[in-house]
Amino acid sequence: MTTLGDLDALVLARLQFAFTIAFHIIFPSFTIGLASFLAVLEGLWLGTRREVFRNLYLFWVKIFALSFGMGVVSGVVMSYQLGTNWSVFSTTAAPVIGPLFAFEVLTAFFLEASFLGIMLFGWKKVGPGLHFTATALVAIGTLISAFWIISANSWMQAPAGFAVQPDGSLIATDWWAVVFNPTFPARLAHMALAAFLTTALAVGGASAFVLLRDRQQPESRMALRMAIGMFAIVAPLQLVLGHVSGEVVRHHQPLKLAAIEAYWETRADQPQSLVGLPDREARKTHGEIAIPGIGNLIQGVPKDTVIQGLEDWPRQDWPVVGLVYWAFRVMVGLGLAMIGLGAWGVWRCLRGGPEASPWFLRASVLMAPMGFVAVVSGWIVAEVGRQPWVIYGVLRTRDAVSPVGAGQVSASLLGFMIVYAIVFSAGAIYILRLMARGPAPHEAAPTPADRAPGSPMAAAPDEEAP
Repeated sequence: MTTLGDLDALVLARLQFAFTIAFHIIFPSFTIGLASFLAVLEGLWLGTRREVFRNLYLFWVKIFALSFGMGVVSGVVMSYQLGTNWSVFSTTAAPVIGPLFAFEVLTAFFLEASFLGIMLFGWKKVGPGLHFTATALVAIGTLISAFWIISANSWMQAPAGFAVQPDGSLIATDWWAVVFNPTFPARLAHMALAAFLTTALAVGGASAFVLLRDRQQPESRMALRMAIGMFAIVAPLQLVLGHVSGEVVRHHQPLKLAAIEAYWETRADQPQSLVGLPDREARKTHGEIAIPGIGNLIQGVPKDTVIQGLEDWPRQDWPVVGLVYWAFRVMVGLGLAMIGLGAWGVWRCLRGGPEASPWFLRASVLMAPMGFVAVVSGWIVAEVGRQPWVIYGVLRTRDAVSPVGAGQVSASLLGFMIVYAIVFSAGAIYILRLMARGPAPHEAAPTPADRAPGSPMAAAPDEEAP
């Protein structure tokens, strides 16, 4: 029987995990896209020898290094929690989840660690081909890392290819089914595009901030155009892919879909709720603005198809409907705003340049952090919408928590909050100051070492170093 103390420990453990993952996901969602952006910049530099691409690389690689380091540190904390607060989950799922994490380390982390040093410190010490290869391999490593992490999380969303042992632990019976579980392909593509979109918005916003001070800054003008090209293409694709992900949820997690759309009743011809205040106790959405009869159309099913509502499940199996409902709408609303910004940016590129419009530059600065907000909102939908299961349909969250007291969990949670407030705030402020400064002219000029034979800067035009 669950006591009040046990319940408090469970709630605190969940709050701690939510707090740390919200911090952690910010950094991978940025570095995945930024690593690929750096590879593109260096490839363009080698292909064209235009200084603007070289200067942009040298500027953004510093921000990548800081973000990557903060992501690694926050990721260690995530692993630490699995042993302290979720030991029952770790014991039960380790034969399945453990190898996936090990594959991530062996295939992605080792690759990144092997070539990150060359990428960050080998600019003047190795040849251009090797340095570009190192940058490209780091970018590939970040995507491989996302592959394994999303695979593990997707298996928890729709477990497949496993069997339950007599002692209650799980064992993999089909590794192909485990890795490529039903929700994995759509979720991996959705996360990868989210990372590219997040990076494009951050790069575009930082460049726009600089251009508000100096409209002729060449590196920021180029970076803003590259960012516009990325989110103008990716944002509409993300909307389509989000719909595909919704179809996957409808097939494999219908309860989550019911919470996302606040479907209280099981019926055909469901309305499409736009906004409102879901009330779990009253089983209704107060002040709802909805479009009648198009819910089935949005879900891609015939009008006479019955879509399950929350009433089909026991109330104790419901997630926090209001949180899932609004997190989804924040994510979708920001996605539509990104599509609008991309269309506006393309139009400005055709009409004198985006830097000529102060309103567009201000809008880009405003939208710069919205990719991170959308990513966190998406994870809230995925993780809170899965509750009360830590492994959907197999292991309940309340049964996965460690046998520890509320006092122990609250102490570690408080410690994390203090450390994060100091360390990560300092890191984030420093990154923001670098972004606000932009590529400085004195950093752009090549040094004599840059022109040494074998250096990527060997073909740079002669100019006097300051």
